[in-house]
This record gives sequence, structure tokens and C-alpha cells, in this order.
Amino acid sequence: MPKRKAGSEPEPDGAKALTGFGRYAGPATLILASLADGAKHGYALTKDIESFAGVRLAPGTLYEALARLQAQGLIEPVESHDRRRPYRLTAVGATALRAHLDAQRRVADLGLRRLAGNWGLT
Repeated sequence: MPKRKAGSEPEPDGAKALTGFGRYAGPATLILASLADGAKHGYALTKDIESFAGVRLAPGTLYEALARLQAQGLIEPVESHDRRRPYRLTAVGATALRAHLDAQRRVADLGLRRLAGNWGLT
């Protein structure tokens, strides 16, 4: 995240929620984005993420990220009557996802402007 200038607005708490995930920030973002569409269990998450992002999360990566997201209160398990364990996004998770995606959009927009200006790529 870029440093903010003195006197500028502080980032909302939600923007900081995914910063501690390190290498799991990418999988965490994908999982939260998938759960924004409704509760899902592990296999359904994997298939949804693969369909919208073209990324297949390995089971270890998926379940490690799920545990971290749950520990931070960004997702919660949903009661299930079979062996599958579905998860849903919490209000805190939705706020964190929105803040994180807004920050990523700013980075993407800046990168695209620089490519257009310096490389003629639009």
C-alpha cells in the first residue's frame, strides 16, 4: 500500500484487513469475492474462482486462507447437514473486500494510465 501524505484521510479499517495475509492476500481476495455471491463450501469455491479468475487454488492454499479469514472474522461457517462445510461472508468481510478492491483498482488505474502515457498501450 502506498504511504499516505500527512494530513490526508486515513484508510478505513477494512483496507487493513487483508494486509496481514502476505502471500495469501491473492487467495483471500478470490475467496471473499466468491463468497460475495453467497455461501459456498470448499469445492464450490474452487470451481467458482476457477470460472471467474482462471485460477485453481490448491486445497492447502484454499483451506489455509479459509482458516485465516475465519480467524479474522471476515467469513463464518454456515450450519450444514452433510459433511460439506460452507462459509459465508460477514459484514466485516464485505467491508474489507470493498476497501481492498478499491485500493487494487487505484493501483490498476495508475498502471494503465502509465502504460498508455509511456508505452502507447491502451
